[in-house]
Amino acid sequence: MDTTITQERWRAARVAVRATGERFAALLDAADARAAATAHWSVADTAAHVVVVAWLDHFLLDPDIAPPPIPGLADVIAATTVDTVDMLNDHCLRHFTERDPARLARRLLEDIDRLLRVSEDLDPEMPVDWLGGSRIPLGGLLAHLVNEMLIHGRDIARAIRSRWEMPPADAAMFFELFVCGVIRHGVGRLQQRDEAPPDRRIAVEFRSDYNAPMVLIVRGRKTFIGQSGRDIDVRVSYDPVMLNLMLFGRVSRARALLTGKVAVRGRRPWLLFAFMRAVRFPS
Repeated sequence: MDTTITQERWRAARVAVRATGERFAALLDAADARAAATAHWSVADTAAHVVVVAWLDHFLLDPDIAPPPIPGLADVIAATTVDTVDMLNDHCLRHFTERDPARLARRLLEDIDRLLRVSEDLDPEMPVDWLGGSRIPLGGLLAHLVNEMLIHGRDIARAIRSRWEMPPADAAMFFELFVCGVIRHGVGRLQQRDEAPPDRRIAVEFRSDYNAPMVLIVRGRKTFIGQSGRDIDVRVSYDPVMLNLMLFGRVSRARALLTGKVAVRGRRPWLLFAFMRAVRFPS
């Protein structure tokens, strides 16, 4: 199954980063910094988090820039797993103290401009060191940033009762470029946990109108890319926006299934629960 990032997808990811960044910055112009965007973060905290993500992405590609003023950052990044991402976020927000929405909006656009300039002539499959010793392709790095802005833009828009579009084609890049990318290049300790992994092979095929079919296989503590149409246990049809909202805890699994925008079938659909315990996302 060829999952390498094409030049067409690379161009689309670059366009999505800029366009979503501009919309996110415009959203901040009308935002009340003190409004609650999530259970734990204000609008200002949420915007600061997105700015830190863009800053770190730029720093990973261009070590000549000044590193974020966050003590022990390299060690925290190396030790981070899916289950401890919240600790990394809290550590960063304690030391990155800017909370003015207008300044954060400007900073985000500046970092996006620099990120796109630095990456312009690079291979989208170039591996980039990431959390917990994992590695992601450059195209996956941009897809992750797009997803951060889409998800947190929704959080902010709901807080200030503003409109926020999540284009399905842009949302689809997260699973295709980031999730499959990190599995191809190396998960490292990112999915590490004490709980015993599934004691059997589980193959799940993911299908949407915006991606080619993608098969992920869990076997013990390893996850890898499989072949479509061969020995599949579970088949998941999904709307990319609904899937991402579900994966990041904005929509419950029950609601996602009831809408019909995430549908599960196959010869062993119950194995999806064991699969999702092995392939996890911070919620």
